[in-house]
Amino acid sequence: MLKGKTALVTGSTSGIGFAIAKALAQQGAHIVLNGFGDAETPKSQIEALGVRAEYHGADMSKPGEIEDMMKFAASKFGRVDILVNNAGIQHVAKVEDFPVERWDAIIAINLTSAFHTTRLAIPAMREANWGRIVNVASAHGLVASAQKSAYVAAKHGIVGFTKSVALETATTGITSNAICPGWVLTQLVQKQIDDRAAREGISATQAQNDLLGEKQPSLQFTTVEQLGGLAVFLCSPAADQVRGVAWQMDGGWTAQ
Repeated sequence: MLKGKTALVTGSTSGIGFAIAKALAQQGAHIVLNGFGDAETPKSQIEALGVRAEYHGADMSKPGEIEDMMKFAASKFGRVDILVNNAGIQHVAKVEDFPVERWDAIIAINLTSAFHTTRLAIPAMREANWGRIVNVASAHGLVASAQKSAYVAAKHGIVGFTKSVALETATTGITSNAICPGWVLTQLVQKQIDDRAAREGISATQAQNDLLGEKQPSLQFTTVEQLGGLAVFLCSPAADQVRGVAWQMDGGWTAQ
């Protein structure tokens, strides 16, 4: 379905980002990966699907590196047809105890980076009259939780940004939508489970069950494969008129 298209996925060397990149590659899209850590393994796994893959290690808190990444993608593939803004970090603390540098980093990586990639991707998308912008937000883009002020602010911001871009591109072949996962068992969430277990003196299994029970009525994690499938749908012709949506995949979290 996406043969000949190029997808750039930020924060895609592991977790949700890699799963989305893999799902798009399975539909024939070439992939530009981004993120920290091992890049060769995910790159080779994408290439094994019969598409081209490139990697750029831009720090998503630095506008200059983001611009270099977008130029790199254009030099390798001509343009970015599908932009998936997925890069994100987390920190948990009360507002009065929240380290200022952590607030700044979360806003920069989780929100501002999407502005930079989007502003740089849209001109070529307009020229082609086709593009897909998929922003990975969160259930926390729709509802709040305590001690996550920066993350909640950034994710609410990305939902609003998604809607504004959708309106600005409404008469074109470009769509802009957000995916709002609930709990997904990524390294980020596993750290929260481990921290909770240590803090409360309970087992990791009990901490996991308590975490799900508080928020996610299904009592099951959303899987990265499910999120990849949703991203593929949003890039399909069936989603041509899905514009400015914040699509929950949260086990009922925000239905409460």
